[in-house]
Amino acid sequence: MNAPVRFTETVENPIKDEEQVHRDLMDTMKSITDTTSRDYGHAVRSVHAKAHGIFAGELEITGALPPELAQGLFATPGRHKVIMRISTNPGDILDDAVSAPRGLALKILDVAGERLPGSESETTQNIVMANAPAFAAPDAKAFLGSLKQLAATTDKAEWAKKLLSSALRGIEGALEAVGGKSAMLSTMGGAPLTHPLGDSYYSQVPFRYGDYIAKFALVPVSPNLTDLTGDKVNVHDRPDALQEVIRETLIDGGGTWELQVQLNTDLEAMPIEDASVEWDEKASPYRTVGRITVAPQLSLGTDLAAQVDDQTFFSPWHGLAAHRPLGSVNRARRQTYEMSANFRGSFNGCPMHDMVAAPPQS
Repeated sequence: MNAPVRFTETVENPIKDEEQVHRDLMDTMKSITDTTSRDYGHAVRSVHAKAHGIFAGELEITGALPPELAQGLFATPGRHKVIMRISTNPGDILDDAVSAPRGLALKILDVAGERLPGSESETTQNIVMANAPAFAAPDAKAFLGSLKQLAATTDKAEWAKKLLSSALRGIEGALEAVGGKSAMLSTMGGAPLTHPLGDSYYSQVPFRYGDYIAKFALVPVSPNLTDLTGDKVNVHDRPDALQEVIRETLIDGGGTWELQVQLNTDLEAMPIEDASVEWDEKASPYRTVGRITVAPQLSLGTDLAAQVDDQTFFSPWHGLAAHRPLGSVNRARRQTYEMSANFRGSFNGCPMHDMVAAPPQS
């Protein structure tokens, strides 16, 4: 394996009209929240509105990491409480028969170190991930186009979305049967209806990793989770089927995941600005830097779940300077995520907080 690329400020190359793209993204996300908050009488997230599970766990960072992995948060061995939220990406709350890419947001508590601007008073590290190794669009400008399509369908004909989703899943399944895959089909509703706890989740976009650059992944490793990998969920007449299967799994046996990083070893083959490029795992494999253990617990209907859904937010810009988000998509997240959180806080009359206290596991 080649030596990891060292981080410098020159690895990013913003486009000249990037600020306008960010403003257009905020306007589009605002249009989604305007629609859904009117419908629900309560503001939800502009994207990833529907939570399928929210639960607490513990991250253990060992003291045996090699120097290139012992960076930032992972330079110091220890244990940290974590909060995990599994969701799907639309900004409206839909029947689970309308399939979409899944997200897993991770909040690591009691993290010490120099903070990113705007998060100086906080002590968490936020990492947002999805169940595919690469983003559906190369950059924020291309993502804006797909978000406008998503915004145009918000609050429109759920029955039609269910039919379209079923048809697209059939096409995606046929592609996968011959070794193909379409990120766009998955985003439009063709994502496979697999068990969310059997999926692996990826940051998709790069971050500073102390002296280096990396992507993150969260991979299930306990047998009760790995047995679910690829397991199809029956959503017929079960609008909240994903919540049900997550609850059944976690209350019975909890779960264990490995938190991994993939170091950048070639800026041309592993671009910073094109989020649609999957970094070659043969050139640089994902390597484990920590282990998350979740004890058996309820995954919704708890005080923690209510607090996380209504009073907190997950933004990769709330964390350590050593793990600064990099690339076009990440830069766009900074203002858009803040806008969405502020809208929810204002509409619901409850300011958003980054910090939450995880209850003891039992």
